[in-house]
Amino acid sequence: MNLEEQIQLIERGTVDSIGRERIPELLQNGRKLNVKFGIDPTSPNIHLGHTVPLQKLRQFQLLGHTIHLIIGDYTAMIGDPSGRSETRPILTREQIASNVETYTTQVFKIVDPQHTEVLFNSQWLERISGTDLIQLASKYTVQQLLQRRDFNNRLEENKPLSVSELLYPLLVGYDSVHLKTDIEIGGTDQLFNFLASRTLQNAYGQPPEVVLTLPILEGTDGVRKMSKSFGNTIGVTDEPSDMYGKIMSLSDTLMIQYFELLSDISFEELEKIKNSMREGTMNPMLFKQQLAREIVQKYHGLESAIDTESQFNKVHRRKELPIDAKLLEVSCAFDTNVNIIQLLRASGRASSNSEARRLLQQGGIKINGDTIKDVCYSVRPEDGTILQVGKCYFRKVQFKRK
Repeated sequence: MNLEEQIQLIERGTVDSIGRERIPELLQNGRKLNVKFGIDPTSPNIHLGHTVPLQKLRQFQLLGHTIHLIIGDYTAMIGDPSGRSETRPILTREQIASNVETYTTQVFKIVDPQHTEVLFNSQWLERISGTDLIQLASKYTVQQLLQRRDFNNRLEENKPLSVSELLYPLLVGYDSVHLKTDIEIGGTDQLFNFLASRTLQNAYGQPPEVVLTLPILEGTDGVRKMSKSFGNTIGVTDEPSDMYGKIMSLSDTLMIQYFELLSDISFEELEKIKNSMREGTMNPMLFKQQLAREIVQKYHGLESAIDTESQFNKVHRRKELPIDAKLLEVSCAFDTNVNIIQLLRASGRASSNSEARRLLQQGGIKINGDTIKDVCYSVRPEDGTILQVGKCYFRKVQFKRK
């Protein structure tokens, strides 16, 4: 790629590009750049929202640069206060180690492990002495810290704000100082931390890093950010059929955002999709299938993507029931019908009777293709009965007589 094409790829999908005037200079000097991305392993699994900056890392790898994947095993004990209205519980070393194991496995589905330097910030932060910490803290003011909206809001609402949380942006900023980072990437919610990194690098006599922030991906509801607590996530470890079905349920507008942030298609192809959507010359369903197929292939492989798309077309486009659905074994009394709520509880798709009733009232339950809304409905214990919950969950029921 020429210089202009490299810059275009680097800035694709970004929101903030602070210090962008340095990008041409950094690219032209011919050395591999130090690109930093930090994660605090506060939970074991990631969803597609987490993968947005990982996609950007992969682009830097394709351009030949060095990726520093920073596992914040030290800072995870504090927890990132970004967007928090209360102090996080302190994680144990054991919890962090367990989360790291599954987290990195999922991360390497996107970035190339052969060209990624995985570092743990405990390697240098644990060596900081009391004197070092005082010197670090002297390079940042309380006024600067309180410009952070999260901190200011908690003070105004008289909510606890621990000193350790005030230290968090200084510690992650010191990561950049230690690594002599050229470019740091992350979500827009990390902007305060990134600006602290630039300030500290300058204080330690280093050129301030270029900061690239990326949008916070909206969840499948198209309203709130993707978050497990909102129930609007597409998990990296989701079953292929669930992943495919959730992508097919996206709005047309949200589909474009997903293409831009999660897909590897070229600028030219993306522009063609946008133009087709504006002009109404193509059915958006075809583009959604393209996106769903690409994402399923990325996390489950080509064969799984092809099989999942074929299954989806059978069920949703040709209205056929899947004959190869997974088995669900349900215990029942001999020659006795099974109440639909009992069946939903047995499937694991409803954790309570009230949740089962809600699914029925919403029209999300089908038996052999027929919508069931009656909470008193009883299912005949015939092996091979197809239970459908929502658009993506299908099970072939096998009744086990007591």
